[in-house]
Amino acid sequence: MWITGLAIALTLPTTAFHAATAQAPPPAGQPLRLEADVTEANAVTGVITARGNVRITYPARQIQATAVQAQYFSRERRIVLSGNVYVLQEGNSLRGEVVTYLVDEGRFLALPDRGQQVEAIYIVPDPNPTTGSNPAAPPAFNPKPEFKLPESPE
Repeated sequence: MWITGLAIALTLPTTAFHAATAQAPPPAGQPLRLEADVTEANAVTGVITARGNVRITYPARQIQATAVQAQYFSRERRIVLSGNVYVLQEGNSLRGEVVTYLVDEGRFLALPDRGQQVEAIYIVPDPNPTTGSNPAAPPAFNPKPEFKLPESPE
């Protein structure tokens, strides 16, 4: 079955991820929204394939993703994104050619394109945040310091 220009909402449980991150789990059955130019659903294999301008939003886990193609393997409960993949979750981001999301584990596995690297940006919480100004901060970098005339002894 081919479906063109459709958004599909998949319902996935979320308890495993939130238990591992000490967050309160969202209500069961939160939808994952999948939008693409073309979507194919195979009732025999349980695989949903989305192609072209793929966008995924999963509010229960604060995930947003874009890719050229996405496949949801319902029996294995995994999503494979491919082609210029970008994933954003709670300010953290991941870029790669192929990114697999293991739904029950709340875990990503990213692979780069040949000769490239995966890019990951993580927000690392500071255990000792300071408030106000930071007196130990280095002075601002000035590539052109003030010119000083040489001093001559008189």
